[in-house]
Amino acid sequence: MKKIHALGLSLLLLSACQYLPQQSEAPGLNKFSDQQLQQLYTLQDERKTADLLPYLQHGKHTYRQEAALAFASVQDTLAIPQLLSLLTDTSTVVRSAAAYAIGQIGHKKAEDALVRHIQQEKRPAVQAEMLEALGKLATPAGVNFLATYKASNPVTLSGQAWGLYRAGLRQQHSAQSIALGAQLLKATNPYEARLAAAHFLARIPKVDLTSHRELILTAATTDTSADVRMAATQSLAKVRAIDKARFLTSIVQQDADYRVRLSAIRAMTGLNYDEIKTAILAGLQDKNINTAVATSEFLQANPAGINVSDMQLVLTKLTDARVRANVSWVILKNSPAREFLSNRYKEYFQNATDAYDKAQYLKALSGDYKNYTFIAEATFAAKAPVIATTGMDALLLMRTQPDFPQALEADFAEIFRRAVGSGDVALVGMAAGAIRDPKLNMRKHYSDFGFLTQAQQKLQLPRDMETNIELQRTIDYLNNKESITPENPFTHPIDWALVTTIPANQQVEIRTAKGLVVLELFVEDAPGSVANFVELTKQNFFDGLYFHRVVPNFVAQGGDKRGDGWGSSEYSIRSEFAPLHYREGYVGMASAGKDTESNQWFITHSPAPHLDGRYTIFAKVVEGMNVVHQLEVGDKIHYVKLR
Repeated sequence: MKKIHALGLSLLLLSACQYLPQQSEAPGLNKFSDQQLQQLYTLQDERKTADLLPYLQHGKHTYRQEAALAFASVQDTLAIPQLLSLLTDTSTVVRSAAAYAIGQIGHKKAEDALVRHIQQEKRPAVQAEMLEALGKLATPAGVNFLATYKASNPVTLSGQAWGLYRAGLRQQHSAQSIALGAQLLKATNPYEARLAAAHFLARIPKVDLTSHRELILTAATTDTSADVRMAATQSLAKVRAIDKARFLTSIVQQDADYRVRLSAIRAMTGLNYDEIKTAILAGLQDKNINTAVATSEFLQANPAGINVSDMQLVLTKLTDARVRANVSWVILKNSPAREFLSNRYKEYFQNATDAYDKAQYLKALSGDYKNYTFIAEATFAAKAPVIATTGMDALLLMRTQPDFPQALEADFAEIFRRAVGSGDVALVGMAAGAIRDPKLNMRKHYSDFGFLTQAQQKLQLPRDMETNIELQRTIDYLNNKESITPENPFTHPIDWALVTTIPANQQVEIRTAKGLVVLELFVEDAPGSVANFVELTKQNFFDGLYFHRVVPNFVAQGGDKRGDGWGSSEYSIRSEFAPLHYREGYVGMASAGKDTESNQWFITHSPAPHLDGRYTIFAKVVEGMNVVHQLEVGDKIHYVKLR
């Protein structure tokens, strides 16, 4: 993990306020030579609350700690009373583990007790864990406590900042907490506090941060950490200023880190094209492909007023298919020569040989509503899943445009019905999601929705759980019922024989089209996930697959046999939530919700704290992060092997 800190004692602070991946000193290759720990983690995997609870009172503090951490994954409110009692445990690690688990369960009934224990706790690291946990369950009273708490040391201050962030994710914030967040951006505060504060301000929705302009702009342009600058720059989207285009353009032109540059582009929503033209053209031709992709996506999301001549000129200089497709979409959307351009794009689509390139041309065609029948037929005729999925994505893009023609509503409703009946899990799931979108008001087109139930009955579980969830939510929506997410059946217990053969610092090589990436696996924090990944690696499962999803300044995702993000295995594994944090280069299991993981995984481009405790962290990049930052959709994974 890349660490950029502002203070000389920052390494000490980091180790004091962050749980680090476990490195066992016990006999054997990892801590699971201990049969008792195997049993405890098996109970966690099987979600057996009643059998786990006695471990919280075990005479050995290691087992009390592990049992507490187990409930961070099980998340059963029945454990709250005993977890609260552990907040006075004699062991520091047990108190921290209990606080983390309470936060993961996230029930407000623990709020008052948590506040009392924060005030009584003497250890800064434990206080920090408690403060962050409070943010995960805080009511307005808890937010007020977080906003007025007087931290006495840098570690606790960082925990307070993360508490504000966690509360903000739940849309629990106040003018006072926002003001504190802005103050925490100051360079005199520790890195962790600044990082949390920047993400807090970036994530809270529908707030006006204009009164905090100077603090945010200073952090965005001068903070020593790119992690802080990029999040602070995102926050500038919520600042009103007549010179906003000027200072955002300056960031695009001057910041050395592509993640900050693309954050500035994204913050330009609402500005006139003429004001930001210089930044847009620079972004499209940025030396890092992620900035170019993000800029082209920005244009697609904000197509009004774009100068077509500018786009046509820059298009000749672009080589990436994804960037070209998005710019082509904008040109088609705004050009009077739509028929001519559409015929050209159709020809490109027909002649393309690479499936990912072909898919992008199909998406470009969605800039003109007259192309919807061509896109629909190409979608249903496609042999490569990525073409079909991108085609459906193109149709959804058309249907969600503000100027979508009312005369086409019935035709699109029929396309979505056909997609649900196609039997393709991606098309079924995507169409089901569109049908229940309240903004599209499609209920009137489906007086009989038995076709959804029929599609659901054809699914194979747990492999098709993501599609099953989408269908069930849509069926409930059309029935005017509150939706309850279907639970995934338990089908894949942890392979302990394999786990015990994996060293605590096991490394894995991933040879990509852009170069070598090396991971270190966290077997002691996520044994089930690591064992699953190792087993698939030994089967050469990942060899020859592609990075099917790359979201600029977020993740690069792979591991899907279909190549479009909708592929899963015949089994699923359980989520494993250790108190780790998504920072640059951390590797997580992709999922459609808790306990639905199987074979897809992702690598983060930068800190992504909104994923913490929601997606299993099972590894981190220790070599080749520069390669990760260059990955594109369609880049091949040549092989994955153990080192």
